Amino acid sequence: MGWISRLMGGSDSGASRAGPSAQARAEEQERQVGRLEHDIDVAYYHWLTGSAGFAAPAELESAMLAEARGLLDRPADAAGLVPRVPEVITQLLGSLGDDGASAAELKAMVAQDVVLVAEVIREANSSYFSSMAPVNTIEAALMRLGQAGLRMLLARIAFRPVIKMQKDGFASRAAPRIWQQSERCALAASLVASGLSAGAFEAYLAGLIQNVGLIVAFRVADRLSPKGAMPRSSEFGLGMLAVGRELSAAIARHWEFPQDVCDAIAEAGEPGTAQAQALALGDRIAKLRLLIDADVIAEDDALVTDSLNSFQRRCLGKLENLES
Repeated sequence: MGWISRLMGGSDSGASRAGPSAQARAEEQERQVGRLEHDIDVAYYHWLTGSAGFAAPAELESAMLAEARGLLDRPADAAGLVPRVPEVITQLLGSLGDDGASAAELKAMVAQDVVLVAEVIREANSSYFSSMAPVNTIEAALMRLGQAGLRMLLARIAFRPVIKMQKDGFASRAAPRIWQQSERCALAASLVASGLSAGAFEAYLAGLIQNVGLIVAFRVADRLSPKGAMPRSSEFGLGMLAVGRELSAAIARHWEFPQDVCDAIAEAGEPGTAQAQALALGDRIAKLRLLIDADVIAEDDALVTDSLNSFQRRCLGKLENLES
């Protein structure tokens, strides 16, 4: 319960001193946030499916969810339904883990790939750094990004094809929107991580990976779905989001990602650790950003004002006009 109070700017110690009434208020606050998260997820699923949603019989919904859940015990099969992260990227990320890497060494690594050079300069000139003057050299771009920024960029480049490169069915239609959410979730999670004593890069990585399982769940459901569509019911959508998160954690473990990243994804539905809290909050902020940008809700909607504090709303603003 305490993590909700901290996220909303409350104080556990103050609640304890104030007695049962303060504890009751904190419990009600947690229930309220739970209701808001439910409504945000429902709105997000309806936006995600859009015109591809249809009224499905309960038997079909159950069969689709069962097919997706059946992969939880077969993580290798689940991972086989999406491209694997290129090994060269994981090696480069590993080398960047060395805090002693010099600027010259970073430049030499990046300069080996012309596409990567362009991505680094593009990132340094992105809307995230909009208040700064444009840069046009790899040296200036790397200085602006720093080692942490470069690691995040490489992770995003690595995961983009994992989620976006889907060949057919509803999964292919939903993939671009899911990738938009992944990018925004990763950035938001990294921004709130420090305030929760969580690792910023680990939060970023968890945000990128957390939707891999949802793509897998949609690909499996596509086998039973008519004409590349998904059931529009809220219950089905919430079920798919939940099983997608479980599959993401299973796939991350199969790919041997850091344990705290895997655990954060698995626990994000009911956050306990600092990493899980950062991911859950980043996920919420990212979904709200997409719903606002799609004119589904307004900036002053209760889903925004009642679920985010002032700092979190500033993070929401950071995600505006983010290029995918």
